[in-house]
Amino acid sequence: MALSTLCFGVMHASVRIMPKGLHGFEVAFFRNLFGMLVLVPWFVRLGAAPLRTQKIGLHALGGLLYTSSTLLLFVGGTLAPLAQVAAIGFTSPLFASFLAVFVLREPSRISRWLAMAVGFAGTVIVLRPGTEAFGTGPLLLLGAAVLWALSLIDIKVLSRTDSSITITTYMTIFLTPLSGIAALTVWQWPTGHQTAWLLLIGVLGNVGQVTLTQALKETDASLVLPLDFLKLIWGSVLGFLAFTEIPDGWTWLGGTVIFASTTYLTVRASREGRGAAAKRQ
Repeated sequence: MALSTLCFGVMHASVRIMPKGLHGFEVAFFRNLFGMLVLVPWFVRLGAAPLRTQKIGLHALGGLLYTSSTLLLFVGGTLAPLAQVAAIGFTSPLFASFLAVFVLREPSRISRWLAMAVGFAGTVIVLRPGTEAFGTGPLLLLGAAVLWALSLIDIKVLSRTDSSITITTYMTIFLTPLSGIAALTVWQWPTGHQTAWLLLIGVLGNVGQVTLTQALKETDASLVLPLDFLKLIWGSVLGFLAFTEIPDGWTWLGGTVIFASTTYLTVRASREGRGAAAKRQ
C-alpha cells in the first residue's frame, strides 16, 4: 500500500513535470494505452476467459464514468498543488459511501451520516469557496472524485457476478478508445522526450494499481487504508521539491478531516461485514 501511494504520487508529479505542449486529455490517453500492455499476460494465460460476462452494459457505463474521471483528474492535476490533489482525492470513498445508501440500499445509521458530514466539512476546508484556493483545478478534481465514486458503485455491482480480472479488462478496453476520442480533439504528436515521460506515467499508474489491488487482497481494507494518508505526504514533499509548493495549514487540516472520516467509514463497514459473515456461519 505504501508503494502504491508513492507510485501515484510520483505519477501526478510527472504529469506536472512533463515537458509542456500536451493537453491533459492526451496524457490520460497514453496512460491508458500503455496500461493495455498489462492485459497481455492475462490473455496469454487465460485466453478469452476474462471477456465472459452478461453485464456488458454495466461495463460500458463503468468505462464511461472512469474515462470521464480520468480526464478531469489529468487536467485538474495540472492546475492545482500536488498536496491539494491528494487531499481532494480522499473524497471519493466519501461520495461512494453516500451514493451507496441510495443506489445499493446500504444501511444508513446515524454514525454513518455524521461521518459523511464531517468528511464533507473537510472538503469545504480544503476548497475554501470564495478564496483563491477555490479555482478551476480543485473543481475539476472534485468532479473527478464524484465520477470515480460512481465508478466504484458500478464496480461493486459488477463484482457480484464478474471477477476482478474481467472488470479490469473491460474497464481498460473501454477506457483507451474513449480517452482517445477526447484526445483527438486536442491532438498533438508527442516528442521523444514527452513519450518517455508518458511511458513512465503509464508504468507508475499500472504499478500503483497492481500494488493497491494486491494490498487489498493480502489483508483487510481497514488495515491498509490508513497508509493511504501517505498520498498527502508524498504530494507535499514532491510539490515542494519539484515546484517549491508549500501546502498551507488548511489543506493539511481539511485533508486530515476527510481522511479520518473515510477511514472510519471503511473500518466500520469492514467490521460489520465480518460480523455478518460470522452470523451466517
